[in-house]
Amino acid sequence: MWIFTSPSTLVFGEDALHHLEELQGERAFLVTDANLRRLGLAERVAEPLRQAQMAVTIFDQVEPEPSIQTVYRGVERMRELEPDWIVAVGGGSCMDAAKAMWALYERPDLVPEELSPLYSLGVHRARMVAVPTTSGTGSEVTWMMVLTDAENHRKLGLGNRELVPTVALVDPEMTRDLPPAITADTGLDALTHAVEAFVATFRNDLTDPLCLQAAALVFAYLPRAVERGAADMEAREKMAYAATIAGLAFGNAWVGLAHALGHSLGGHFRVPHGRAVALFLPYVVEFNAQGGVVRYAAMARHLDLGDGEPGEGAQPLVGAVRELERAVGQPTTLQELGIDRAALEAALPTLCENALTDNAILGTPRPPEWEELEKLFRYAWEGRPVDF
Repeated sequence: MWIFTSPSTLVFGEDALHHLEELQGERAFLVTDANLRRLGLAERVAEPLRQAQMAVTIFDQVEPEPSIQTVYRGVERMRELEPDWIVAVGGGSCMDAAKAMWALYERPDLVPEELSPLYSLGVHRARMVAVPTTSGTGSEVTWMMVLTDAENHRKLGLGNRELVPTVALVDPEMTRDLPPAITADTGLDALTHAVEAFVATFRNDLTDPLCLQAAALVFAYLPRAVERGAADMEAREKMAYAATIAGLAFGNAWVGLAHALGHSLGGHFRVPHGRAVALFLPYVVEFNAQGGVVRYAAMARHLDLGDGEPGEGAQPLVGAVRELERAVGQPTTLQELGIDRAALEAALPTLCENALTDNAILGTPRPPEWEELEKLFRYAWEGRPVDF
C-alpha cells in the first residue's frame, strides 16, 4: 500500500501569489526572517492577504537552521492572535519553523520531539500556506522539518503527515535575487532529495519519475542559476520546479543516510543544511553501492551518464555529482569545508550517535554500523572513495 501526501492546493508559476487573495479568513500570521522582510519579500505576500481582508501579523525572528526556542516564541505570539492562516515565507528554515509552530500552537501538550508520524495531531484550528524563496528544500510540499536544539548542538529531523502545508505557492520570481552560494546550497539539496528518494525504503512507482526528472533538471539548470542569477529566469523556474517535485518525491519515499550525516554534522559544526547533505551524497551513494544497491545505474542511464548498466555500479553518478558540486563552487570534502581533523575526531562519538538516531536513517537501503559511520566521516574529510 502507498500513501501519497501532498498539499491540498499547489499553485506554480508567475503571479502565483494572487491566489492569496482568494483565501477566506480574518487573521494571518506570517512567519519569515528579518532579511526577507527588509528585502520586501514578506510584504509582497502580506499585501494580497490584506486584499483578502485579513489582518496580517509578521513574525520575522526565524534564523538560519531554526531553533526550538524560536519556535516557542512564535507559538506564544500565535496563541495571542489565534490566526486562521499560518503563512511561511522563506527557505526551508522559515517553512520548517512555521510547521512546528502550527503543530505546537494546536497541540500545546506536545514537545517538539513528539512531532513524528507515530502521533495523530488533529490540527484543524488553522491552515498553512508555504511560499518558498529558495529552490531546494521542497518544504512547501512536505511534512518534514528540521529544527536545531541549540543547547545540545543537535539537529532534529521531525515530521507528521498532518503538517503538509494546506497551500503551496511556488513563484520563481520570489527566488530571482537569491545569492549564488544559497542558490548552490539549496539546489544541491534538491538533488540530494531526488537521489536519496530514488533508493529509499518507501520509494514507489509514483515517486520514481519525480526523482528522475528532478535530478535531470538540477544537473541541467543549477550551474546556469548559480552563474546567471536573475538574468536567467528560465533556470530559476526550472530549479523551482525541480525543488518542488523532489520535495513531493522524498516527502513520500523518505530520504536516507546523507541526510542523517548532514544533520549531524550541521548541528555540531553549524554547516548550512543543503551544503552538508550534498557533501555526503557521493560518499553515501558509494557506501550503498558497496552494499549491493544497484538502482543508481537506472538514474545514471536516465541522465545519460555512461551506459547506466548495473556492472558500472554507482561511479557515473558519483562522478557527476562531484563535478556538479565543483562547478557551483561547493566543497567535496570536510577538509575543504574548513573542519579541523582534530575537531572532527573529538566530535565523532556525538556525530555518530546523532546520525544513528536521526529519522532520516530509516530510509536508507543499507543501515550502517557505528564503525561504518566513523569511517564515512573520516573518508568524507579525506575525500577518499568509499571501499567498504
